[in-house]
Amino acid sequence: MIFYTPDINGLRYTLNEEESAHAVRVLRLKAGDGITLVDGRGSRYRAQIERIHHKHCEVEVVEYQADYGKRQYRLHIGIAPTKNIERFEWFIEKVTEIGVDEITPLLCEHSERKQVNIERLQRIMIAAMKQSKKAYLPQLNGMTALDKWLETQTTSGCSYIAHCNESEKQSLKTAYQSGQDITIAIGPEGDFTMQEVTQALACGFTEISLGTSRLRTETAGIVACHSVYFMNE
Repeated sequence: MIFYTPDINGLRYTLNEEESAHAVRVLRLKAGDGITLVDGRGSRYRAQIERIHHKHCEVEVVEYQADYGKRQYRLHIGIAPTKNIERFEWFIEKVTEIGVDEITPLLCEHSERKQVNIERLQRIMIAAMKQSKKAYLPQLNGMTALDKWLETQTTSGCSYIAHCNESEKQSLKTAYQSGQDITIAIGPEGDFTMQEVTQALACGFTEISLGTSRLRTETAGIVACHSVYFMNE
């Protein structure tokens, strides 16, 4: 039973209305029951319910753990949202469960979706964080034009663009060394244009392949995330 408490500070805390209702009406918890709190920044708390109420449950922290589940690398995925938003929401959920630090929805030349509901995606990420027993909530950025995003990335040899266009590309497994921070760009359903790839290369990105199969956008994002996770195990 994990509850998201982003503003927790001190040994006593009052759950917000949504989390309180979940505790009372869904989980049917009672005073004295133990629960877990996470702030989305790596802090994990073991707590006990002091006062039960469907709008404002009061809890007391009995144990604190910092940097819970912290990874040795940082992963940022820039990805063009799919036309079918449910597929993109599925991507958001799964990479949060696997482990990602930052996600930027990209607006590309072939993009069929021009906007996303950040608040809804944030709720999906929070639920996935709690379900997977993590204490870190990924940073979710607003929709950003690819050219603007590329200009803001600090490349250190671990910034990659994955695409299906014909060119000489290394596999992610060959290009990436475990323990390093990594940024990966994933294109829309129509893929990146060669002009976009060229622009990424000029910004210090390296072309990579995610395998021999032609993957859907959301699948490519999940494969990239899991591959980095696996290589760091």
